Amino acid sequence: MTPAQLAELKARGDSVQELTTARRNPRSNRVFRIWSERSSVILKVYGTSGHERRERHALHALRGIPGTPVVLDDGVDEDMHWALFEDAGQWNLASLPENTGLAHQAGRLLRAIHSVDPVAFSNLPRGIDQAWVSVDFISTIRRLERYRGRLGISPDLIEAAGRVRPPFASPPRIAHTDPVPNHFLVDNAGTVTLVSWQWSTLAPPEWDLSRALWLIGLRAGPATAGALAAGYGVQLDAAQLDRWTVYHASMMLVAETEHRLSGRLDDMSFVVAELQRAVTAARGAA
Repeated sequence: MTPAQLAELKARGDSVQELTTARRNPRSNRVFRIWSERSSVILKVYGTSGHERRERHALHALRGIPGTPVVLDDGVDEDMHWALFEDAGQWNLASLPENTGLAHQAGRLLRAIHSVDPVAFSNLPRGIDQAWVSVDFISTIRRLERYRGRLGISPDLIEAAGRVRPPFASPPRIAHTDPVPNHFLVDNAGTVTLVSWQWSTLAPPEWDLSRALWLIGLRAGPATAGALAAGYGVQLDAAQLDRWTVYHASMMLVAETEHRLSGRLDDMSFVVAELQRAVTAARGAA
C-alpha cells in the first residue's frame, strides 16, 4: 500500500487532496487533506519512524499550547506511521504576506514554545548548545566549500564566510528548527498554527527566532519581521541576526546540494545573494 492509497482508505469515500509539493526521496513525509461535506482533516504519512517519533514527542510536550497542531488519531499501517490532525488552515504566512497581525501572533507562539520546560520534551543532558553551534558553523562552511562550483559561489565569499564568528547561542529550549513562513498555517478565523515538527529538538531559541525573522523578512518585508520580533518580545541584535543568517543560508545550500548530488539543483541564487549580504554585514560588525 502506498501513502496515497492509505489516504484513500482513511477518507472512506470522502475527497482527498495531496498537499505535498516536493518529494525528494521515498523517505519524505506525505501530507493529505481529507474533505467531508462539512469539515476537513489532515493526514500525515511519515517517511520514517524517526520523523513520527520526534513530532509525537514535541507535540506531547507542547500539548495545551495554543497554536500547536492537534492530533486526532495516529497509528501504523503496513509499516507506515501516520497521524490525523485537525485542519489548521489553507493559508500561511507565505501566502498572506505583509500581515503584521499574523506575524505578531507567530512571534507570540514561538515565545510560548520556547518557554516550555525542555525536560518535558527530552531528558538529553545537552541538546544543541553554544559548543555544538560553534563547531557545526565552521563545519558547515567547510562543507559548503566543496560545492561552491555547482552553486556559483566565489572563493572570496567562502573565505569571508569562514572568518565570520559563530552566532551566540543561549541554553537549549524546545525548538521547531524550521519555522519558515509556510509552516505557520492560518485558518479562516485568523488563528496561526506552527506545523511540521518532525525536525524538532533542543536548540537555542535564537535558532528559531533568527530563521523566522530572516525568511519572513525576505518574504514580507521588514515591517512584518518587526511585528514577529515584537510578538516574541525580544529584539535580536542585528549583528547576531546576520551571523545566524550566514549559518542558515550555508545549511540550506549544503542541504540542497547534498540532496541532489547528481541532477539539476533548484535555483538557489537568492540564498547565495543572502549569504553574500549577511557575510558582508557580519564582517563589518566584527
